[in-house]
This record gives sequence, structure tokens and C-alpha cells, in this order.
Amino acid sequence: MLATLAIHLHLPACSSLKEKRGRIKPLISRLRREFNVSVAEMDLQDKWDEAVIVCAMIGNEAAFLQSALQTVAKWVEANWSDGDVWNTKIEIV
Repeated sequence: MLATLAIHLHLPACSSLKEKRGRIKPLISRLRREFNVSVAEMDLQDKWDEAVIVCAMIGNEAAFLQSALQTVAKWVEANWSDGDVWNTKIEIV
């Protein structure tokens, strides 16, 4: 099974794409390191103040994948201080 977590972020203080990358890159690296998930910026690459990053996991139990990605979403909401988390969405295929 494949599970994805899409996180829609708002970065109100960003004034350029370079600044946005500088704020998102450490978050992506930390998620990879802390949670062993694949992570990439998947949408809104051309907007300065918004980003959508997607985390992906593969496993054989839907309940485990759901729980693990909920943990990731809660961690981002609690620990990411460069902006706001507007929305999160978990999908299991």
C-alpha cells in the first residue's frame, strides 16, 4: 500500500521564491530524517507565500500508515514556525 500526506503551507513573510526555498528545505530535510518518509514540494512552486509538500510511505498495513502520517502532520503543525499549516490530507492507495 502507498500512503501520502499533502501539507498545504502558508509562508506570509516570504518575498521571493529563493526565500521560500530557504524556509521549506530545512523542513523537508527534517521530515526525511525524523520520520523516514519521502518528501517533495509538489505544487504551488511559483507562489512566494504558499507551498504544498507531500510525504509518502509504503507499507502493508493501512492503519499503521494512517497513524504514522497523522504523527507527521501533528509534528509539522506543532513545530514548524516559519508559517501556518492551512490544510493536511492523507490518502491511502
